[in-house]
Amino acid sequence: MTEQNDVLARAREFVGTEATRPVTARDPVNQPMIRRWAEAMGDQNPLWHDPASRAAAGFDRPVAPPAMLEVWTMAPYRPGGRTAEDSMAVLNLLDAAGYTGVVATNIEQEYLRYLEEGDVISSRAIISDVSDEKRTGLGIGHFVTMDYEFTDQKGELVGRMKFRVLKFKPPVAQAAAAPTDAAPKKFPHPRPSITHDNAFFWEGLKQRKLLIQSFGGRLIHPPVPACPETGSLDWTTVEASGRGVIHSFVVMHQPQLPGFEYPLPVVLVELEEGVRIIANMIDAKPEDVTIGKAVTVDFVEVEPDYILPAFRLA
Repeated sequence: MTEQNDVLARAREFVGTEATRPVTARDPVNQPMIRRWAEAMGDQNPLWHDPASRAAAGFDRPVAPPAMLEVWTMAPYRPGGRTAEDSMAVLNLLDAAGYTGVVATNIEQEYLRYLEEGDVISSRAIISDVSDEKRTGLGIGHFVTMDYEFTDQKGELVGRMKFRVLKFKPPVAQAAAAPTDAAPKKFPHPRPSITHDNAFFWEGLKQRKLLIQSFGGRLIHPPVPACPETGSLDWTTVEASGRGVIHSFVVMHQPQLPGFEYPLPVVLVELEEGVRIIANMIDAKPEDVTIGKAVTVDFVEVEPDYILPAFRLA
């Protein structure tokens, strides 16, 4: 307990300090990145690509979707991982203390104005909180909260973001540290956050149905509160056939969480109805999982009354 308190005290010394060095975007806000982002997100709002729609809204230059706020200052991908300048000292401290797992838990963004083509965005992040040690479904760990401010080339504030991650000790590491005569502990399977907007999907799984949200025939997945194109709040559901093809996939090796067998193929499936869904593969070797292969859905009861969709090769 003394060692744990010492780690927490040292971690909390970072509260109020910069999480990383301030960052200025490598590129100004530009139409090609806006178009690519909107295509990847399935965001068909004409404001992002149609000059007439922009003019009607009072803009004479391309504008970016507000949710791209953080995109402009993201660190570049590096095969070798983050550089020392990019890494957060508080996270490195928790890594060294055995909290080697990390998962983003929530994000809140505030937009003060639309970003327009030519804006050069900078960001500054401050460590605002390190929680007491918490026991979660992933393992024991600490929640670390960062507050971001985004400014334009004039130094004017354009947005804010609160970003929180959980640094946790993977269960396999906890088990290794436990006394050898201790009884093995059963960890619950990770569960989703069920809301008013997605409850129908999880209820459908209990009936072995794969339900997709439909706004007047426009199918959307994952579920959303309103149609991203029309803003309509009126929707129904369509039962998908469960047939599709593998659009993309990854094979997970770490972190090894209880309830899963590794290596674990996780697939992004394009259903024949036209929407995509992420799920685990079952009864398939990693080397047999390739892009373009036909798959069909199955329903796996991982715990009593808790059903998850999974796919197997057709």
